[in-house]
Formats: sequence, structure tokens, C-alpha cells
Amino acid sequence: MNSPSFARYRAEWFSGVGAARRDVLAGLVGTFALIPEVIAFSFVAGVDPQVGLFASFVIGIVIAFAGGRPAMISGAAGSVALVVGTLVHAHGLQYLLAASVLGGLLQVVFGLLKLDVLLRFVSRSVRTGFVNALAIMIFSAQVPQMLGVTWHTYAMIAGGLAIIYLAPRVTKAVPSPLICIVVLTAISMAFPMPLHVVSDLGKLPSSLPSFAIPGVPFSWETLQIVAPYSLAIAAVGLLESMMTASVVDELTETTSSKARECTGLGLANIAAGLFGGIAGCGMIGQTVGNVRYGGRGRLSTLAAGVFLLVVLVPLRPWVAQVPVAALVAIMVMVSVSTFSWGSLRDLGRHPKVSGAVMLATVAVTVATHDLAAGVVVGVLLSGVFFAFKVTRMMDVAASYDAASDTRIYTVSGQIFFASADIFADRFDLSDTARHIHIDLTQAHFWDITAVGALEDVVAKLRRHGATVELVGMNEASAILVDRHAPQVLGGPAAA
Repeated sequence: MNSPSFARYRAEWFSGVGAARRDVLAGLVGTFALIPEVIAFSFVAGVDPQVGLFASFVIGIVIAFAGGRPAMISGAAGSVALVVGTLVHAHGLQYLLAASVLGGLLQVVFGLLKLDVLLRFVSRSVRTGFVNALAIMIFSAQVPQMLGVTWHTYAMIAGGLAIIYLAPRVTKAVPSPLICIVVLTAISMAFPMPLHVVSDLGKLPSSLPSFAIPGVPFSWETLQIVAPYSLAIAAVGLLESMMTASVVDELTETTSSKARECTGLGLANIAAGLFGGIAGCGMIGQTVGNVRYGGRGRLSTLAAGVFLLVVLVPLRPWVAQVPVAALVAIMVMVSVSTFSWGSLRDLGRHPKVSGAVMLATVAVTVATHDLAAGVVVGVLLSGVFFAFKVTRMMDVAASYDAASDTRIYTVSGQIFFASADIFADRFDLSDTARHIHIDLTQAHFWDITAVGALEDVVAKLRRHGATVELVGMNEASAILVDRHAPQVLGGPAAA
């Protein structure tokens, strides 16, 4: 019980009275920030708003205990809602719940196999593009609430932003977004005016969720229906959660267990499906807001989830009166603080390919409203640019020693699937020299494609009657070549 891991877990829950108070207050702000987006995402998925609210409540509680990234808020997210909308429209809510449970099981397996290492293939440029795209999407999600409204709404939004940015100069004991909510709600109730309030966004739950097995036939046909959506839920949810966790790591200058976050998210989504909720994942906007206003521990994650229904159910009449303008002001602040403004300056300082990857990630994400699509495009572009870069760094220089009638090829750089053909083309197979000397001291062979290229070159040169000698091959390359093409090293003419 006194192991370092247990001590760390305990510290993630409680590191002092002051930290606990900040976590609770930041979580409360996160609760109000969750409400409008969760309701909006529920409409995207084609389900009743309480389905999204139930999910966020359950996910918040479970992942607070089982997740690997303290201070990260998870709930019903738009990325998941986008991939399940057709399932709901075609087969109904119960199939969505079944897909959520199966998607959670896949995420648990993903975490247990520690496949979170795949995140290492996501470059810094992709992560920056991901964050910037989310900031743009967070802001654009507020635009509908600012169209077709009276001047009162704009005045309240402006007043809310003023409170958010000026209140910290007076006191930091209470997060300024919470002050914004209380003050604007009091003003709207004291001076009635034409404003949209939370109750206008959709039906608020009047009770806590209850446990129930999804009402679908347990058959092969059902599995065929839900499996593709479950796989999409698992992939998109993990991708967004891993990216969100990385953002929190940078903001707090701490580390987290990504494998545990995968498993925790899976358990949370299983629970969400069994309690009548849609699957979810990490929510970047609410998480950044939570961290910006003092949330650091697991208590802030728990508070955001618990308050969501504990506040909504008994205090429903009062919560329903919170003006949407207050929530819009908070989300505009989150959008501004989330965007990496330094990345605009870096466009002129960093390599052009890095800027291109970042901009492509932003463009695809914003255009498709699909976080997974943007990140996949960014990762693919990063891989292509990297391959071209490494290919240009590979070189084969040739020289000739007339005294011994020897052609010397000096190879340098990395030989792998993208550079193997270029490597092979650098050898003159019609060379009449009796001896071929290939110096591999500065080269490295990475895969069987590279080994195959070397095997073809050596075999063709030997067929032309030349004696081929390989020198300087490093141990790792030699093991790979010996395993897949032993005749290259051990052939009778290899000497």
C-alpha cells in the first residue's frame, strides 16, 4: 500500500486543501462548459440530450478513478457523435448503446496491449494543427448562438468576457468563468430580456441514469451491424483522448500513462453504454478550461462528472435559467486560450514542410469536422515528407582503382523501402571491372525491401563475372541481411 505507484495515485486525488478546492471549483466550471456541447453533440448523433448528459456523468465518474491523465475531462464528444449518427437513424438507440459497449471493450484491449505507442508517430506539427483546429471548431460551435439574436445577447457576451478576463485581477479564489455564470444569470433574472437560456438547448434530465443491458438481439447479425461503428468509436475516441492527454501533459509539464488512459476510457464507455449513454472521449475545450482555472488532480475530473447531474437534477430550475451567452463567453475564452498563436509566427521560422503539415491538419479537420481525418492526413503527410527527406540523405559514390581493376562504391545514409530503388539504380551493372568493392560503413539497412535491393545488386554483378566484396556493414544490418539473404554475405564470390 506504500508503493510509489500508490503514493502517486493518492497524490493525484488529494495534494492539499487548497488544491482540492481549486479542483472542485474548476470542475464546476467544466460542468457548465459541458452542458451546451453535450446537448449539441446529442442532436448530431440523433439522440435525446439526456443520453449525452447521462454518458458524460458516467464517463466522468469512471475515468476519474480508472484513467491515466488527471485533470482531463471526458464526456460525450462531437467526434464520436459524428460516426454513430447513421447507426442511430438506421437501427435506433439500443444499437448505439451496444456499439458503445463493444467500442469500450476494444479500447480496453488496445490499452492492455499498450498500443498507445502508436501516438509516437504523431509529429509535433500534427499536434499543433490538431489543437488549432479544435480551437477554431470550438469558436465556430458558438457562432449559431450568436446569429438571429438581439443586441442583449451581444452585450451579455461582452460583459461575460470582461468578467472572465478582469475578475482575476481582483480575486483568484473563485474561477472567473464561474463568477461570469453567477453574475450574468443574476442579471438576466433581475432584468428580464430576450435571451436564450440553457433550457432552450434541450430537455434536461430529471433523474439519475439506471443500469440496463442494451435491448438488442445477441446474434451474429447484430455484431455485423454494430462492429464497424464500434471500431470507429474505439479509434476516434482513443485518438482524441490521446491527443488531449498530450496537450494536458504540455500545459501542466507532467507525464501520464497513455496505456492506462486507453483502458480507463474503455471501461468508462462500457459503463456509459450500460447506463443509457453514448460513448465518449476526452474533450479538449473543457479540459483546457479545467486546467487553465486550477484543475490538476483527479478530483476535478470527478467533480465535472458528478456536478453534471447532481447540479442538474436538484437545481434544474435554476440551471435552466443560466443564459447561453454566459456559456458562449466561456467557450470563446477557451477557444482563444487553446489556439497556439505562436504557431503562426513559427510558420516563417520552421521548415516549410512542418508548416504544410500543420496547415493541412487544420484544414482537413475544420472542413470535415472529423478530428481523426485531420490527424490521419497530418500523419500521412509527415511520413511522406520524412521519407523524401531521408531518401535525399542517401548517397552512393563511385570511384575506380585502375591498378587492381576495382570499382569502389561508397554507400552512405539510410536504405529502406523508400530509398531502396534509388540505391539499386546507383550501381552500373554493365561495369567491366573485375572486382566490385561496396563500402557500407556509413550505411544502414532497415527492412527486407532494402535487403532485397542489396541482394539483387550483388547477384546481378556476380552474374556479370565480377567478384563482389561487402565491407563495413554494421551488426544490425548484417543480422538482417544474414537472416533474409544469407547468400549475399556467404556466397562463393563474396570473399
